[in-house]
Amino acid sequence: MKVSKEDIDNVASLSRLNIRDDEVAEVMDQLDKFLNYVDNLKGVNTTNIEPTTYALQMQNVFRQDSVKPSLDRELALSNAPLKEDGYFKVPRVLEN
Repeated sequence: MKVSKEDIDNVASLSRLNIRDDEVAEVMDQLDKFLNYVDNLKGVNTTNIEPTTYALQMQNVFRQDSVKPSLDRELALSNAPLKEDGYFKVPRVLEN
């Protein structure tokens, strides 16, 4: 596969990249090598390979939902710079 200057200009425009004129030849060569590599993947035999979503086996990482003792309210509020009626008090960020 041969990459042209027009291809580079088009890709640069779509990806909002500014490729200088002195960089175009190097970028053309790199993109050409990449596309040739990807083209080689067409030759890989995938006849008995099942499609996968993930490269590694996925498993459920959720823990059992169970009730456990929580931190005491007074202990949780002990280092709070501002507190009021058993709650953290924070500066207002939204206007009425």
